[in-house]
Amino acid sequence: MSSFTQRFCPALLSLLLPSVVAAQEEPSLLEGWRDMWLFRFLVNMLGYSTIIIPGYLLIRYLKRSNYMDTGSGCLYRIVKSCVFGHEAKTGLLDSGSVTSRNEGDSGSSLRQALRLIFCAAGLQASYLTWGVLQERVMTRSYGASATDEEGERFKDSQFLVFMNRILALTVSGLWCFLFKQPHHGTPMYKYSFASLSNIMSSWCQYEALKYISFPTQVLAKASKVIPVMLMGKMVSQKSYEYWEYLTAALISVGVSMFLLSSPADKHLPTRVTTFSGVVILGGYVVFDSFTSNWQDNLFKYKMSSVQMMFGVNLFSCLFTVFSLLEQGAFFDSVAFMARHSEFAFHAVLLSVCSACGQLFIFYTINQFGAAVFTIIMTLRQAFAILLSCFLYGHAVSAVGGVGVAVVFLALFLRVYARSRMKSGRRQAPPQKV
Repeated sequence: MSSFTQRFCPALLSLLLPSVVAAQEEPSLLEGWRDMWLFRFLVNMLGYSTIIIPGYLLIRYLKRSNYMDTGSGCLYRIVKSCVFGHEAKTGLLDSGSVTSRNEGDSGSSLRQALRLIFCAAGLQASYLTWGVLQERVMTRSYGASATDEEGERFKDSQFLVFMNRILALTVSGLWCFLFKQPHHGTPMYKYSFASLSNIMSSWCQYEALKYISFPTQVLAKASKVIPVMLMGKMVSQKSYEYWEYLTAALISVGVSMFLLSSPADKHLPTRVTTFSGVVILGGYVVFDSFTSNWQDNLFKYKMSSVQMMFGVNLFSCLFTVFSLLEQGAFFDSVAFMARHSEFAFHAVLLSVCSACGQLFIFYTINQFGAAVFTIIMTLRQAFAILLSCFLYGHAVSAVGGVGVAVVFLALFLRVYARSRMKSGRRQAPPQKV
């Protein structure tokens, strides 16, 4: 690493995180700044820029030139698919969504009930296992023994993101190959926006567990309704009903009650560094809000959910593998896997749960709609908090418990109000002209 970087990074950190730097001893300053989350964040973004900047310049050149008028052959078709696409929009979110739901409605009640149980069990099993493993990997040591009680902790969150995305890319690619999909219309490069924000939201999700408890993270994720609404107004110019603002306010009150009353966790750093966890969670909520709104815009093109999954994960794999190789972290992580077989098993199982969870999401929404899916996932968040407290001994105060109840009450009210509003629209008779 260059001498300029060694001088510049500590100075930058002293400006942005003065409380953290001041808390360290002077001799250990240069030894510890490489492990700070802000430095890793900046290095990751620098790695992604080595793909983003040349890609942006190439796309801009192709659009300004007359390549579409003069090109031909296989390369021409690849460039057209990646840069230009088929700009016609259909207004359909998923060509298979309506068909699948209608087919499901025509089945017997018993068959529908069994299908619902299958979807709920699949979602709960996938994401509850994923949440438990996520906390285990990021907050506990590997290789602890009588001679080495502390063991060794895995630190590179980006490698876990890469592991999740490479399996999801494989699964979605096989699905697109085996089953007929709608004709793809959107330029491929547009997936890169959702991919970058999705990578950073996942990185923040893993990284935050080094500073805050898993129940705190789950509750903060449940409250992302608020920034999603704000991002929706900015990105998609959406308007919202009064009950949506009311439930968002209830969620913020419940989260505040939980955060302000939570006791200190023995597995976490001091409250000075816990502030870093709050900042990282804020980054997760912002990135994740952008991802959902950008994907919502992309669905205006005729594509299936699996095609969306493939496109986003394709760019995610490119971004993460280039960044890991540039930092030298890829082979370090592989070496960690070789040293600790338990970690290798956990990392692979994390990826399997993530990929299976995405497939269950698509299937559940196709069969039962977004309202049923939201109820199942809301229950999953409540179960995740209880399971984490049981397995890892997190303490929740009485006020914090009330805050959790307020959050999930607001979420259920939100689902109920949305379903009532949709049913009212369907039953409303057409107006006479």
